[in-house]
Amino acid sequence: MSIQCESTAKKVAGAEMGFFERYLTAWVFLCIIAGIAFGHFLPTTFQAIAEMEVAKVNLPVAMLIWFMIIPMLLKIDFSALHHVKEHWKGVGVTLFVNWAVKPFSMALLAWLFIRGVFADWLPAEQHDSYIAGLILLAAAPCTAMVFVWSHLTKGEPHFTLTQVALNDTIMIFAFAPIVGLLLGISAITVPWDTLFLSVLVYIVIPVIIAQLWRRYIFSRARHDHLLERILKRLQPISLSALLLTIVLLFGFQGEQILAQPMIIVLLAVPILIQVYFNSGLAYLLNRQFKVAHCVAGPSALIGASNFFELAVAAAISLFGFQSGAALATVVGVLIEVPVMLSVVKIVNASKAWYEKPQNP
Repeated sequence: MSIQCESTAKKVAGAEMGFFERYLTAWVFLCIIAGIAFGHFLPTTFQAIAEMEVAKVNLPVAMLIWFMIIPMLLKIDFSALHHVKEHWKGVGVTLFVNWAVKPFSMALLAWLFIRGVFADWLPAEQHDSYIAGLILLAAAPCTAMVFVWSHLTKGEPHFTLTQVALNDTIMIFAFAPIVGLLLGISAITVPWDTLFLSVLVYIVIPVIIAQLWRRYIFSRARHDHLLERILKRLQPISLSALLLTIVLLFGFQGEQILAQPMIIVLLAVPILIQVYFNSGLAYLLNRQFKVAHCVAGPSALIGASNFFELAVAAAISLFGFQSGAALATVVGVLIEVPVMLSVVKIVNASKAWYEKPQNP
């Protein structure tokens, strides 16, 4: 392969998978149950929460999303962008999959399954909304959990940090146009003002806050230790905000889920296919370009994972709590950990095959 892997002893702050992250699927499932129950017994409370909005931004959810996103963005070092040239092949593959393949393959799968294969089993009035949610889910690459996946595959830390910083930079400018394009192609009305407001509220402002906070941390003595300590304290807060958002979502979605419980399973199918397709594509392209396994592993995982926190926030802002779009993004949260851990296992188990010399 073209480069050698660095020592795997080096870690990125926050790369370990904690207790809450490891069992995220279980917590999400419990929050789904709690949300459905609360929504059934406390409907007026949830309606009051839904009405707390300014310019179509729900204020309680906006605060929860900030608690989710800012700790994740705090890990991102935009100065790492100068490492792009060191791993340009792996970076190129991941950028191609993230921005030229994944959103469009997800849209294609959404059209195929929602309007085709599963059309008779899903409520017809929500078809467009489900498609919109799946597009939102795939339109932005993951920011935080990829550090965990990279660590589990003994990934090259500089590559992972560089790739995430580059993706976040691109996301500021590309998220809204890609979403708008795919929604338009899908014949779904694009609320451009709300879409751009979502980018400002859920991407631009959190990035600025996180980077100012990061700059302050790095102005202090023993800044690496301080950053790691702050991230450990923030991780439970970030996850709690995510879980509380899910409780709110299912408080509104409960009656629909109880009426058609197979909705979650059906929505999971295109998500699972796109994860395995995009991770496999990135992995094979890296092998074809003779990229080291320690770069190919995280490249495949970054290529497949989704920034589900942003997707949830954007879906609520664009289509509301009770929309199929919001539900579709939450299904992505539900299956994120188990499916990505399965990709980690595949990447690790195939290392010997990956590094086997290829026929000229």
